[in-house]
Amino acid sequence: MAIRKFDNLNRRNALVLSATAVMGILYPLVGRTDDGDDNGGGSTSQSGAGGQPIALATTGIRANVVVVGGGMAGASVAKYLRLWGGSGVNVTLVEPDDAYVSNIMSNFVLTSVRSLSSLSYTWDQLATAYGVVRKKARLQSINSANRQVVLSDGSVLSYDRLVVAPGVDFENAYGLTAQDYDTRTPHAWRAGLQTTLLQQQLAAAVNGDTYVMTIPVAPYRCPPGPYERACLVADYLTTRKGPNCRVLILDENPKIQAEAVNFGRAFGVIHAGVVNYQSGVTGIAIDPVTKVVTYTDKSGLSQTVQARVVNPIPPHRASGSGAGGWMAAAGLNNSADGRWAKVNPLSYESTAVAGVHVIGDAAQCGLPKAGHVGNQEAKICADAIVRLLSGQSPDSAPVANSACYSPITATTASWLTAVYQYDPVTQTMKVAANGGVTAGAAPTEAAAITSGNFKQMGTWFNTLMGDTYT
Repeated sequence: MAIRKFDNLNRRNALVLSATAVMGILYPLVGRTDDGDDNGGGSTSQSGAGGQPIALATTGIRANVVVVGGGMAGASVAKYLRLWGGSGVNVTLVEPDDAYVSNIMSNFVLTSVRSLSSLSYTWDQLATAYGVVRKKARLQSINSANRQVVLSDGSVLSYDRLVVAPGVDFENAYGLTAQDYDTRTPHAWRAGLQTTLLQQQLAAAVNGDTYVMTIPVAPYRCPPGPYERACLVADYLTTRKGPNCRVLILDENPKIQAEAVNFGRAFGVIHAGVVNYQSGVTGIAIDPVTKVVTYTDKSGLSQTVQARVVNPIPPHRASGSGAGGWMAAAGLNNSADGRWAKVNPLSYESTAVAGVHVIGDAAQCGLPKAGHVGNQEAKICADAIVRLLSGQSPDSAPVANSACYSPITATTASWLTAVYQYDPVTQTMKVAANGGVTAGAAPTEAAAITSGNFKQMGTWFNTLMGDTYT
Protein backbone atom coordinates (compact mmCIF):
# COMPACT_ATOMS: atom_id res chain seq x y z
CA MET A 1 0.00 0.00 0.00
CA ALA A 2 1.32 3.47 -0.79
CA ILE A 3 2.47 5.70 2.02
CA ARG A 4 -0.54 7.52 3.35
CA LYS A 5 -0.34 11.30 3.17
CA PHE A 6 -1.46 13.10 6.28
CA ASP A 7 -3.34 16.33 5.76
CA ASN A 8 -1.95 18.85 8.26
CA LEU A 9 -5.28 20.41 9.12
CA ASN A 10 -7.05 17.10 9.57
CA ARG A 11 -4.29 15.65 11.73
CA ARG A 12 -4.14 18.84 13.77
CA ASN A 13 -7.89 18.56 14.30
CA ALA A 14 -7.40 14.96 15.39
CA LEU A 15 -4.86 16.09 17.97
CA VAL A 16 -7.17 18.77 19.25
CA LEU A 17 -10.07 16.33 19.42
CA SER A 18 -7.98 13.80 21.31
CA ALA A 19 -7.02 16.56 23.71
CA THR A 20 -10.53 17.86 24.14
CA ALA A 21 -11.84 14.36 24.78
CA VAL A 22 -10.36 14.92 28.20
CA MET A 23 -11.01 18.65 28.25
CA GLY A 24 -14.67 18.15 27.45
CA ILE A 25 -15.41 17.36 31.06
CA LEU A 26 -14.12 20.78 32.02
CA TYR A 27 -16.39 22.57 29.59
CA PRO A 28 -19.08 23.34 30.59
CA LEU A 29 -18.53 21.44 33.83
CA VAL A 30 -22.12 20.23 34.03
CA GLY A 31 -24.08 17.10 33.33
CA ARG A 32 -21.27 14.54 33.54
CA THR A 33 -20.10 12.67 36.61
CA ASP A 34 -18.25 9.48 37.36
CA ASP A 35 -20.45 6.41 37.56
CA GLY A 36 -18.18 4.97 40.22
CA ASP A 37 -16.60 6.51 43.27
CA ASP A 38 -16.45 10.24 42.65
CA ASN A 39 -12.94 10.60 44.03
CA GLY A 40 -11.79 7.61 42.04
CA GLY A 41 -11.65 5.33 45.05
CA GLY A 42 -11.26 1.61 44.58
CA SER A 43 -9.01 -0.31 42.23
CA THR A 44 -8.38 1.24 38.85
CA SER A 45 -5.45 -0.98 37.89
CA GLN A 46 -5.53 -1.57 34.16
CA SER A 47 -4.59 -4.94 32.71
CA GLY A 48 -6.37 -4.75 29.40
CA ALA A 49 -9.88 -4.07 28.16
CA GLY A 50 -10.87 -7.55 27.11
CA GLY A 51 -7.47 -8.27 25.59
CA GLN A 52 -8.69 -7.72 22.05
CA PRO A 53 -6.05 -6.54 19.54
CA ILE A 54 -6.67 -3.39 17.54
CA ALA A 55 -6.72 -3.77 13.75
CA LEU A 56 -3.83 -1.48 12.85
CA ALA A 57 -3.72 0.19 9.45
CA THR A 58 -1.08 -0.54 6.85
CA THR A 59 0.44 2.86 6.17
CA GLY A 60 3.48 1.78 4.18
CA ILE A 61 5.79 3.07 6.88
CA ARG A 62 8.38 0.63 8.19
CA ALA A 63 10.55 1.70 11.13
CA ASN A 64 11.77 0.76 14.60
CA VAL A 65 10.98 3.19 17.38
CA VAL A 66 12.29 2.71 20.92
CA VAL A 67 10.45 4.41 23.78
CA VAL A 68 12.19 4.73 27.15
CA GLY A 69 9.93 5.18 30.17
CA GLY A 70 6.38 3.96 30.74
CA GLY A 71 4.87 6.91 32.58
CA MET A 72 2.14 9.16 31.26
CA ALA A 73 4.23 10.46 28.35
CA GLY A 74 6.00 7.23 27.42
CA ALA A 75 2.91 5.03 27.52
CA SER A 76 0.91 7.53 25.47
CA VAL A 77 3.52 7.92 22.75
CA ALA A 78 3.97 4.14 22.46
CA LYS A 79 0.23 3.66 22.02
CA TYR A 80 -0.27 6.45 19.48
CA LEU A 81 2.81 5.57 17.44
CA ARG A 82 1.25 2.18 16.80
CA LEU A 83 -2.26 3.55 16.38
CA TRP A 84 -1.27 6.27 13.90
CA GLY A 85 1.88 4.75 12.40
CA GLY A 86 0.30 1.41 11.61
CA SER A 87 1.52 -2.15 11.68
CA GLY A 88 4.89 -1.35 10.08
CA VAL A 89 6.03 0.89 12.95
CA ASN A 90 7.56 -1.44 15.52
CA VAL A 91 7.52 0.08 19.00
CA THR A 92 9.58 -1.25 21.91
CA LEU A 93 8.84 0.18 25.36
CA VAL A 94 11.79 0.02 27.76
CA GLU A 95 10.57 0.13 31.37
CA PRO A 96 12.06 -1.66 34.40
CA ASP A 97 9.09 -1.46 36.78
CA ASP A 98 6.18 -3.87 37.00
CA ALA A 99 3.61 -1.06 37.03
CA TYR A 100 3.29 2.69 36.86
CA VAL A 101 1.89 4.33 39.99
CA SER A 102 0.07 7.55 39.19
CA ASN A 103 1.31 10.71 40.86
CA ILE A 104 -2.06 12.24 40.03
CA MET A 105 -4.51 11.56 42.88
CA SER A 106 -1.69 10.23 45.10
CA ASN A 107 -2.31 12.98 47.66
CA PHE A 108 -5.45 11.03 48.55
CA VAL A 109 -3.21 8.19 49.70
CA LEU A 110 -1.83 10.56 52.35
CA THR A 111 -5.32 11.06 53.76
CA SER A 112 -6.15 7.32 53.56
CA VAL A 113 -8.85 7.83 50.93
CA ARG A 114 -7.04 5.86 48.25
CA SER A 115 -4.45 3.09 48.12
CA LEU A 116 -1.35 2.96 45.96
CA SER A 117 -2.67 -0.21 44.34
CA SER A 118 -5.72 1.72 43.11
CA LEU A 119 -3.33 4.04 41.25
CA SER A 120 -1.29 1.27 39.61
CA TYR A 121 -1.37 0.77 35.84
CA THR A 122 0.34 -1.87 33.72
CA TRP A 123 1.34 -1.91 30.07
CA ASP A 124 -0.56 -5.14 29.31
CA GLN A 125 -3.17 -3.44 27.13
CA LEU A 126 -0.51 -1.60 25.12
CA ALA A 127 1.08 -4.97 24.35
CA THR A 128 -2.12 -6.95 23.79
CA ALA A 129 -4.20 -4.43 21.87
CA TYR A 130 -1.58 -2.33 20.09
CA GLY A 131 1.36 -4.70 19.74
CA VAL A 132 3.84 -2.64 21.75
CA VAL A 133 6.82 -4.82 22.69
CA ARG A 134 7.76 -4.55 26.38
CA LYS A 135 11.43 -4.70 27.41
CA LYS A 136 11.92 -4.88 31.18
CA ALA A 137 15.24 -3.11 31.63
CA ARG A 138 16.82 0.28 32.27
CA LEU A 139 18.50 2.51 29.75
CA GLN A 140 22.25 2.56 30.25
CA SER A 141 23.50 4.67 27.35
CA ILE A 142 22.62 6.11 23.96
CA ASN A 143 24.84 5.79 20.88
CA SER A 144 23.25 8.45 18.72
CA ALA A 145 25.83 8.05 15.94
CA ASN A 146 24.83 4.42 15.40
CA ARG A 147 21.24 4.97 16.55
CA GLN A 148 21.41 2.34 19.25
CA VAL A 149 20.63 2.13 22.97
CA VAL A 150 22.35 -0.13 25.49
CA LEU A 151 20.16 -1.54 28.26
CA SER A 152 20.89 -2.75 31.78
CA ASP A 153 20.54 -6.41 30.75
CA GLY A 154 23.33 -5.94 28.20
CA SER A 155 21.06 -5.98 25.17
CA VAL A 156 21.35 -3.43 22.37
CA LEU A 157 18.37 -2.02 20.50
CA SER A 158 18.61 -0.22 17.18
CA TYR A 159 16.21 2.57 16.36
CA ASP A 160 15.13 4.83 13.56
CA ARG A 161 13.66 7.19 16.13
CA LEU A 162 14.20 7.18 19.90
CA VAL A 163 11.74 8.71 22.37
CA VAL A 164 12.85 9.18 25.98
CA ALA A 165 10.37 10.00 28.73
CA PRO A 166 12.46 9.43 31.84
CA GLY A 167 10.75 11.77 34.31
CA VAL A 168 12.79 13.52 36.97
CA ASP A 169 15.51 12.97 39.57
CA PHE A 170 15.35 14.65 42.97
CA GLU A 171 18.33 16.54 44.33
CA ASN A 172 19.74 16.49 47.83
CA ALA A 173 18.66 19.78 49.38
CA TYR A 174 18.08 21.59 52.70
CA GLY A 175 20.81 19.47 54.33
CA LEU A 176 19.01 16.23 53.44
CA THR A 177 20.11 13.17 51.50
CA ALA A 178 18.31 10.61 49.38
CA GLN A 179 18.36 8.28 52.40
CA ASP A 180 16.62 10.96 54.48
CA TYR A 181 13.90 11.25 51.82
CA ASP A 182 13.41 7.49 51.91
CA THR A 183 13.41 7.01 55.68
CA ARG A 184 12.72 10.24 57.62
CA THR A 185 11.60 13.24 55.60
CA PRO A 186 9.81 11.92 52.50
CA HIS A 187 9.10 14.21 49.59
CA ALA A 188 6.61 11.68 48.12
CA TRP A 189 6.76 13.59 44.84
CA ARG A 190 7.01 10.25 43.06
CA ALA A 191 4.18 7.97 44.15
CA GLY A 192 5.48 4.87 45.91
CA LEU A 193 7.11 3.88 49.19
CA GLN A 194 7.68 7.49 50.24
CA THR A 195 3.96 8.13 49.84
CA THR A 196 3.26 5.31 52.28
CA LEU A 197 5.87 6.66 54.73
CA LEU A 198 4.38 10.16 54.65
CA GLN A 199 0.88 8.72 55.14
CA GLN A 200 2.10 6.81 58.20
CA GLN A 201 3.69 9.92 59.66
CA LEU A 202 0.51 11.94 59.20
CA ALA A 203 -1.55 9.14 60.72
CA ALA A 204 0.68 9.25 63.81
CA ALA A 205 0.23 13.00 64.30
CA VAL A 206 -1.75 14.33 67.26
CA ASN A 207 -3.64 17.53 67.96
CA GLY A 208 -1.26 20.48 68.11
CA ASP A 209 1.34 19.02 65.73
CA THR A 210 2.84 21.00 62.87
CA TYR A 211 3.36 19.78 59.32
CA VAL A 212 5.97 21.66 57.28
CA MET A 213 6.17 21.54 53.49
CA THR A 214 8.80 23.15 51.28
CA ILE A 215 8.30 24.10 47.61
CA PRO A 216 11.30 24.48 45.29
CA VAL A 217 11.90 27.23 42.78
CA ALA A 218 9.93 26.54 39.58
CA PRO A 219 9.95 24.65 37.30
CA TYR A 220 8.90 21.60 39.24
CA ARG A 221 6.51 18.73 38.59
CA CYS A 222 2.81 19.68 38.83
CA PRO A 223 2.66 23.44 39.61
CA PRO A 224 -0.56 23.31 41.73
CA GLY A 225 0.36 20.00 43.39
CA PRO A 226 2.11 21.28 46.54
CA TYR A 227 -0.71 23.70 47.35
CA GLU A 228 -3.27 20.95 46.79
CA ARG A 229 -1.36 18.66 49.14
CA ALA A 230 -1.16 21.34 51.81
CA CYS A 231 -4.93 21.84 51.61
CA LEU A 232 -5.72 18.14 51.89
CA VAL A 233 -3.28 17.69 54.77
CA ALA A 234 -4.79 20.69 56.58
CA ASP A 235 -8.27 19.26 56.11
CA TYR A 236 -7.16 15.81 57.26
CA LEU A 237 -5.26 16.97 60.35
CA THR A 238 -7.94 19.30 61.64
CA THR A 239 -10.71 16.79 60.94
CA ARG A 240 -8.99 13.65 62.19
CA LYS A 241 -6.44 14.92 64.73
CA GLY A 242 -7.77 18.14 66.18
CA PRO A 243 -8.29 21.87 65.56
CA ASN A 244 -4.88 22.92 66.86
CA CYS A 245 -2.84 21.27 64.08
CA ARG A 246 -0.95 23.62 61.83
CA VAL A 247 0.38 23.50 58.24
CA LEU A 248 3.36 25.68 57.34
CA ILE A 249 4.17 26.12 53.63
CA LEU A 250 7.67 27.41 52.87
CA ASP A 251 7.60 28.45 49.21
CA GLU A 252 10.89 29.46 47.60
CA ASN A 253 8.91 31.12 44.81
CA PRO A 254 7.78 34.75 45.09
CA LYS A 255 4.11 33.81 44.82
CA ILE A 256 1.67 30.92 44.36
CA GLN A 257 2.56 29.25 41.05
CA ALA A 258 -0.90 28.06 39.94
CA GLU A 259 -4.54 28.82 40.79
CA ALA A 260 -3.48 31.83 42.82
CA VAL A 261 -7.04 33.05 43.41
CA ASN A 262 -8.48 29.75 44.61
CA PHE A 263 -5.48 28.69 46.64
CA GLY A 264 -5.32 32.17 48.14
CA ARG A 265 -8.95 31.73 49.21
CA ALA A 266 -8.22 28.22 50.47
CA PHE A 267 -5.36 29.42 52.66
CA GLY A 268 -7.01 32.64 53.83
CA VAL A 269 -10.63 31.54 54.25
CA ILE A 270 -11.30 27.80 54.07
CA HIS A 271 -8.19 26.80 56.03
CA ALA A 272 -7.72 30.12 57.83
CA GLY A 273 -5.82 29.79 61.09
CA VAL A 274 -4.50 26.38 60.05
CA VAL A 275 -2.42 27.05 56.92
CA ASN A 276 0.44 29.54 57.16
CA TYR A 277 1.63 30.23 53.62
CA GLN A 278 4.98 32.00 53.28
CA SER A 279 6.46 32.93 49.89
CA GLY A 280 9.94 34.12 49.00
CA VAL A 281 11.55 31.93 51.65
CA THR A 282 15.32 31.31 51.48
CA GLY A 283 18.00 29.42 53.40
CA ILE A 284 15.84 26.45 54.35
CA ALA A 285 17.63 23.90 56.56
CA ILE A 286 16.06 20.73 57.94
CA ASP A 287 17.31 18.41 60.68
CA PRO A 288 15.96 15.01 59.62
CA VAL A 289 16.24 13.60 63.16
CA THR A 290 14.79 16.38 65.32
CA LYS A 291 12.50 17.78 62.57
CA VAL A 292 13.62 21.30 63.42
CA VAL A 293 13.30 23.57 60.38
CA THR A 294 15.08 26.90 60.03
CA TYR A 295 14.66 29.43 57.25
CA THR A 296 14.83 33.11 56.37
CA ASP A 297 11.50 34.74 55.63
CA LYS A 298 11.03 37.28 52.86
CA SER A 299 11.58 40.16 55.25
CA GLY A 300 15.05 38.80 56.01
CA LEU A 301 14.32 37.47 59.50
CA SER A 302 15.61 34.06 60.60
CA GLN A 303 12.88 31.68 61.78
CA THR A 304 12.84 28.31 63.54
CA VAL A 305 9.96 25.87 63.83
CA GLN A 306 9.62 22.48 65.47
CA ALA A 307 7.67 20.16 63.20
CA ARG A 308 6.17 16.73 63.75
CA VAL A 309 6.10 15.93 60.03
CA VAL A 310 8.46 17.47 57.48
CA ASN A 311 7.63 17.08 53.79
CA PRO A 312 10.35 18.74 51.71
CA ILE A 313 9.72 18.85 47.98
CA PRO A 314 13.29 19.19 46.73
CA PRO A 315 14.48 20.74 43.48
CA HIS A 316 14.44 18.27 40.61
CA ARG A 317 15.86 17.85 37.15
CA ALA A 318 15.49 15.59 34.13
CA SER A 319 16.36 12.03 35.06
CA GLY A 320 19.93 11.22 34.06
CA SER A 321 20.88 14.87 33.53
CA GLY A 322 23.27 15.05 36.47
CA ALA A 323 27.01 14.40 36.36
CA GLY A 324 27.65 10.90 35.00
CA GLY A 325 24.04 10.37 33.98
CA TRP A 326 23.04 8.84 30.65
CA MET A 327 21.20 11.96 29.51
CA ALA A 328 24.23 14.14 30.26
CA ALA A 329 26.52 11.66 28.50
CA ALA A 330 24.33 11.81 25.41
CA GLY A 331 24.32 15.62 25.43
CA LEU A 332 20.55 15.83 25.89
CA ASN A 333 20.66 18.04 29.02
CA ASN A 334 21.13 21.13 26.87
CA SER A 335 19.03 23.72 28.70
CA ALA A 336 20.87 26.79 29.94
CA ASP A 337 21.20 25.33 33.44
CA GLY A 338 21.87 21.75 32.29
CA ARG A 339 18.82 20.45 34.15
CA TRP A 340 16.40 19.82 31.28
CA ALA A 341 16.32 18.62 27.69
CA LYS A 342 15.63 21.49 25.30
CA VAL A 343 13.39 20.32 22.46
CA ASN A 344 11.67 21.55 19.34
CA PRO A 345 7.95 21.65 20.28
CA LEU A 346 6.94 20.82 16.70
CA SER A 347 8.30 17.30 17.13
CA TYR A 348 9.91 17.12 20.59
CA GLU A 349 13.15 16.22 18.88
CA SER A 350 16.15 17.29 20.91
CA THR A 351 17.71 20.52 19.68
CA ALA A 352 21.11 18.94 20.40
CA VAL A 353 20.85 15.30 19.26
CA ALA A 354 19.20 14.31 15.98
CA GLY A 355 16.74 11.43 15.99
CA VAL A 356 16.12 11.58 19.76
CA HIS A 357 12.85 12.97 21.08
CA VAL A 358 12.31 13.94 24.74
CA ILE A 359 8.81 14.25 26.22
CA GLY A 360 7.20 14.61 29.60
CA ASP A 361 8.68 16.21 32.71
CA ALA A 362 12.24 16.01 31.37
CA ALA A 363 11.54 18.28 28.40
CA GLN A 364 11.81 22.06 28.25
CA CYS A 365 9.46 23.62 25.72
CA GLY A 366 7.20 26.11 27.51
CA LEU A 367 4.61 23.65 28.80
CA PRO A 368 4.16 22.88 32.50
CA LYS A 369 5.40 19.58 33.89
CA ALA A 370 2.31 17.49 34.57
CA GLY A 371 0.75 14.14 33.72
CA HIS A 372 -1.92 15.51 31.39
CA VAL A 373 0.71 17.58 29.61
CA GLY A 374 2.88 14.48 29.17
CA ASN A 375 -0.05 12.76 27.46
CA GLN A 376 -0.47 15.79 25.17
CA GLU A 377 3.22 16.08 24.31
CA ALA A 378 3.22 12.37 23.48
CA LYS A 379 0.48 12.81 20.89
CA ILE A 380 2.22 15.74 19.20
CA CYS A 381 5.47 13.76 19.22
CA ALA A 382 3.84 10.60 17.82
CA ASP A 383 2.16 12.59 15.07
CA ALA A 384 5.45 14.30 14.18
CA ILE A 385 7.39 11.03 14.08
CA VAL A 386 4.81 9.41 11.79
CA ARG A 387 5.04 12.42 9.48
CA LEU A 388 8.84 12.38 9.52
CA LEU A 389 8.95 8.66 8.79
CA SER A 390 6.66 9.23 5.81
CA GLY A 391 8.90 11.99 4.41
CA GLN A 392 6.83 14.93 5.58
CA SER A 393 7.41 17.80 7.98
CA PRO A 394 5.81 18.03 11.44
CA ASP A 395 2.68 20.09 11.92
CA SER A 396 3.78 23.73 12.01
CA ALA A 397 1.10 24.83 14.49
CA PRO A 398 0.57 22.18 17.19
CA VAL A 399 -1.98 22.76 19.93
CA ALA A 400 -1.94 21.20 23.39
CA ASN A 401 -4.21 21.28 26.41
CA SER A 402 -3.30 21.35 30.06
CA ALA A 403 -5.92 20.47 32.64
CA CYS A 404 -6.00 19.39 36.25
CA TYR A 405 -8.29 19.33 39.25
CA SER A 406 -7.10 20.42 42.69
CA PRO A 407 -8.94 19.11 45.74
CA ILE A 408 -9.19 21.73 48.48
CA THR A 409 -11.03 19.65 51.09
CA ALA A 410 -12.26 16.07 51.27
CA THR A 411 -15.33 17.04 49.26
CA THR A 412 -14.49 20.17 47.24
CA ALA A 413 -12.10 21.04 44.44
CA SER A 414 -10.92 23.68 42.01
CA TRP A 415 -9.53 23.21 38.51
CA LEU A 416 -7.05 24.80 36.12
CA THR A 417 -6.95 24.62 32.34
CA ALA A 418 -5.19 26.23 29.40
CA VAL A 419 -4.77 25.81 25.65
CA TYR A 420 -1.19 26.12 24.43
CA GLN A 421 -0.12 26.94 20.90
CA TYR A 422 3.27 27.07 19.19
CA ASP A 423 4.84 30.53 19.05
CA PRO A 424 7.26 30.69 16.09
CA VAL A 425 8.93 33.82 17.47
CA THR A 426 10.13 32.21 20.70
CA GLN A 427 9.90 28.65 19.33
CA THR A 428 8.07 27.57 22.47
CA MET A 429 4.52 26.65 23.45
CA LYS A 430 2.55 29.52 24.95
CA VAL A 431 -0.90 29.98 26.44
CA ALA A 432 -3.29 30.80 23.63
CA ALA A 433 -6.31 33.10 23.71
CA ASN A 434 -8.65 34.59 21.12
CA GLY A 435 -7.71 31.93 18.59
CA GLY A 436 -3.95 32.30 18.85
CA VAL A 437 -0.95 33.22 20.98
CA THR A 438 -1.77 36.41 22.85
CA ALA A 439 0.62 38.40 25.02
CA GLY A 440 -0.26 38.09 28.68
CA ALA A 441 -2.67 35.17 28.25
CA ALA A 442 -2.84 32.94 31.32
CA PRO A 443 -4.41 29.63 32.31
CA THR A 444 -8.02 29.73 33.51
CA GLU A 445 -8.96 28.58 36.98
CA ALA A 446 -12.37 27.57 38.25
CA ALA A 447 -14.73 30.37 39.21
CA ALA A 448 -15.33 28.73 42.58
CA ILE A 449 -14.28 25.85 44.80
CA THR A 450 -17.20 23.42 44.69
CA SER A 451 -18.35 19.88 45.40
CA GLY A 452 -19.37 19.63 41.75
CA ASN A 453 -15.76 20.07 40.70
CA PHE A 454 -14.78 17.34 43.13
CA LYS A 455 -17.28 14.93 41.60
CA GLN A 456 -16.04 15.69 38.08
CA MET A 457 -12.45 15.04 39.13
CA GLY A 458 -12.98 11.28 39.06
CA THR A 459 -14.24 11.41 35.47
CA TRP A 460 -11.31 13.56 34.39
CA PHE A 461 -8.81 11.19 36.00
CA ASN A 462 -10.35 7.98 34.68
CA THR A 463 -10.65 9.44 31.17
CA LEU A 464 -7.03 10.55 31.14
CA MET A 465 -5.67 7.25 32.46
CA GLY A 466 -7.87 5.27 30.11
CA ASP A 467 -6.59 7.27 27.15
CA THR A 468 -3.02 6.57 28.25
CA TYR A 469 -3.04 2.92 29.30
CA THR A 470 -5.95 1.25 27.48
